Amino acid sequence: MGTSQDSEMSSSFHSSCTEPRLSQVQPCVFSGSKTGASSGKSSDGEFYTLESTPDFVAYNSPSATSISPVRSPFSPQDSHYSLASDHHQPPDFNVYDSNVDGSSGVEDESKLMHALWVLRNELLGPESGTDDIGCFDGAVIESSPFSKYNKILEKAPQMDLKKLLITCAEIVAEADTISDRQVALSAAEALIEILEKKVSISGDPLERLGAYMLEGVRARLLHSGSIIYKRLKCKEPINPTSSELMSYMHVIYQICPYYKFAYVSSSVIISEAMENENRIHIIDFQIAQGSQYVSFIQSLARRPTGPPYLRITGVDDPQSAHARGGGLQLVGQALANVARSYGVPFEFHGAAISGTEVQFENLRVQHGEAVAVNFPYVLHHIPDENVSSENHRDRLLRLVRSLSPKIVTLIEQEANTNSTSFLQRFHESLDFYVAMFESIDAACRREDKQRISTEEHCVARDLVNIIACEGSDRVERHEPFGKWRMRFVKAGFSPVVLRPTVGRAVCDMLKDYSPNYRVGEGNGALYLGWKNRAMSTCSAWR
Repeated sequence: MGTSQDSEMSSSFHSSCTEPRLSQVQPCVFSGSKTGASSGKSSDGEFYTLESTPDFVAYNSPSATSISPVRSPFSPQDSHYSLASDHHQPPDFNVYDSNVDGSSGVEDESKLMHALWVLRNELLGPESGTDDIGCFDGAVIESSPFSKYNKILEKAPQMDLKKLLITCAEIVAEADTISDRQVALSAAEALIEILEKKVSISGDPLERLGAYMLEGVRARLLHSGSIIYKRLKCKEPINPTSSELMSYMHVIYQICPYYKFAYVSSSVIISEAMENENRIHIIDFQIAQGSQYVSFIQSLARRPTGPPYLRITGVDDPQSAHARGGGLQLVGQALANVARSYGVPFEFHGAAISGTEVQFENLRVQHGEAVAVNFPYVLHHIPDENVSSENHRDRLLRLVRSLSPKIVTLIEQEANTNSTSFLQRFHESLDFYVAMFESIDAACRREDKQRISTEEHCVARDLVNIIACEGSDRVERHEPFGKWRMRFVKAGFSPVVLRPTVGRAVCDMLKDYSPNYRVGEGNGALYLGWKNRAMSTCSAWR
């Protein structure tokens, strides 16, 4: 990934204030952690990148000694997990030749190459190839790919898991550029066999992440990433017949503060921007359950001069109905009941449409109302200039700017997975998601079946898409805050300075979570981090 963007975003999260500019910050005091939390890796581990870690003002967090985390007894599974086992031959996978049992000629050739590789080493020894760069008749002869990969495979059993994952990704990337592609693919398959013995969906954070990244690599080789992504639905109920009806997304919502960070910060920002308005229209581009507006409605009811008239337009992809068990009308009915009970005049409009398709008439903006727009973890799904010349991401921002909103809130993951380079995306995903898996470890036992299912259907789903898919099939296209800032400024927006109340509200929310979560403010945004790794940002615009 490039290091030139937003060079000011270069320092890590701090747990104490050492510079003069930090002395004015209100401390963020945590009173405890979630019940039953188990410890993950050492808090000394740093997970951040040059692009994604800001130069910011830090809110103090307590030291790790404020709690006594206890490891839950468990034995990680030794067997590996194959997410793509049912997708090795997707219906629309084009092959050169297929036999009766459905295996492809390409796959057979790869297996044959691997078998020949092993046989060659057994008969001739590992040193039988061209090992070094040589010279013949004055001409330089470079080492063959076969010899290069053979050396890598010799060292592979001694590599640590992270190095092995990166090496495998590097060979897969080279397979797209070298003439002897089949040799690279055979070497990648050999590394995959070694990796399968080192990863586990119930292991430590890196072992679990490695299991899913390995499936992403396998899906990339088999061109099955888009099929896996569509079949794993994070918003689909775990068991529709269960009395709990808890979605995978709701599990993540409960054990990690990332979604609550979005809801709390945006709610405070919008409330403060609308404190003197009599007609308020909120346009939420990922309304989900709509529960984030219950406290907002309650705050409007407490106004000394009486509650204002509130309209909410909820934009949501029709597939999100899985999480609700029905369409957007359920959200509207629930919020209408809350508003009625608190005496707040209310109107709801549901726009069951993808953000890519939204037009001015879908938003139903009326004269005389103050407009607020909320983008919670949604803009990275909108295709940009890397996908098509239509560039719906920037088009949507220009459309929102034409509404003359009083406030716009943006919450996004602090990661850069929008690169055209597969290897850069792999490195960035490894850094970002190992921190996320650590944070999950702090709240959920590793052998918890619900956690395993949630990671598979939510986190693994995104990872497979980032690693295995290209073009319009790759919909998980996160960008660091510096890039979002450039997009918003280009669309005509100006940044809004966040009040201290926003950071304090987030710190108050974090009291129920691990003290390894950090809150920092810098570059015009509020950052949520895990240890020293920035994970999410919230910013405001007008």
